[in-house]
Amino acid sequence: MIKKIAFICVGNSARSQMAEAIAKKMIKERNLDVEVFSAGIEPAGFINAMAIRVLEEDGIPIENQYSKGLQDIPIDDIDLFVMVCEESNCVFLPGKKTISWNLPDPFSYEQFYLIRESLKSKIGELLDNSQTLR
Repeated sequence: MIKKIAFICVGNSARSQMAEAIAKKMIKERNLDVEVFSAGIEPAGFINAMAIRVLEEDGIPIENQYSKGLQDIPIDDIDLFVMVCEESNCVFLPGKKTISWNLPDPFSYEQFYLIRESLKSKIGELLDNSQTLR
């Protein structure tokens, strides 16, 4: 049973932060008992202002989140790792259940918007279609 999910990207400043915020909101709406984390391979130390903007525009809270590295999350307790970075830039976690969404690093408002919409769709699918979360 999946009880802890971690979204991983390079800097933990955009894609994985957005995924964490979106997943937390969806999990709360679905009343699921799942913890969500995000981390970066090389944490940037900040959350990209454009990521915050596109989330807030859609009513997705991101307060209390901060940029963190893999060492800052309970890696041994995570049941599912979702790699949201491009495959060539992502870390390999041997022995861990991992899926890859291979999302490009966003730079413009339009790209952040498209990443947000893609994450909402993918996370919704993951939560709705995974019987292991229930």
